[in-house]
Amino acid sequence: MVSEANMPDESDSAEPGELAATLAAHGIALTPDQVEVLDRYRAILWRWNERLNLTRHTTLEKFVSRDVVDSLALAEHISRGRRVLDIGSGGGAPGLIIAICRPDLRVTLCESTQKKARFLHSAVDELGLQLEVFAVRAEELLELRTFDTLVARAVAPTWKLLSWLAPYWSEFEELLLVKGSSWEQERGEARHRGLLKQIEFRRIASYPMPGDPPGESVVLRIRRRRAGETEDP
Repeated sequence: MVSEANMPDESDSAEPGELAATLAAHGIALTPDQVEVLDRYRAILWRWNERLNLTRHTTLEKFVSRDVVDSLALAEHISRGRRVLDIGSGGGAPGLIIAICRPDLRVTLCESTQKKARFLHSAVDELGLQLEVFAVRAEELLELRTFDTLVARAVAPTWKLLSWLAPYWSEFEELLLVKGSSWEQERGEARHRGLLKQIEFRRIASYPMPGDPPGESVVLRIRRRRAGETEDP
């Protein structure tokens, strides 16, 4: 019997050097070693995807323009040496990609869906990366551990994330999110639900999102407001 970790990959393949060329076309500069590990991760992801449906980004262009670009957009705003928790890691973006491209960070992956968590454990082992994977909800982990930065992409609407994390602001400093063009509506919903009264909510970056028509992605930084600060307009 062929295990999930060793399933053959017939349809979603890439030639050596293709990932480096696609990264270069998007202006992404990584070391040769980072490109090699990233390509191995991509191959593992696509192999497991045949069984678990982990991602829809099964071309190099989509992998780079969505998964890698989003992950690096978050990584750009994380200071060196931070303890990072990826909430709902799923197929590994953004947390696993951040760990590959920013080895100075201490990244932890958190995924409550057991099958996806098994994939993450297997990928981390195959790649030889020194990062922990927890098959629990982020709230459960925050009962036991503290972090500097939480990151998330495509996990839940902003108001749901803030509701889930509301009891745990003493366990982390900031939440960084990648969102699409609906981010303002999500902020409005969070405000309507009273979730921004003690929160500093900022858009700190924006960049084009591929599509027809093209859209915009943003990076949001959410922090607990300091004493004396007023609610964002």
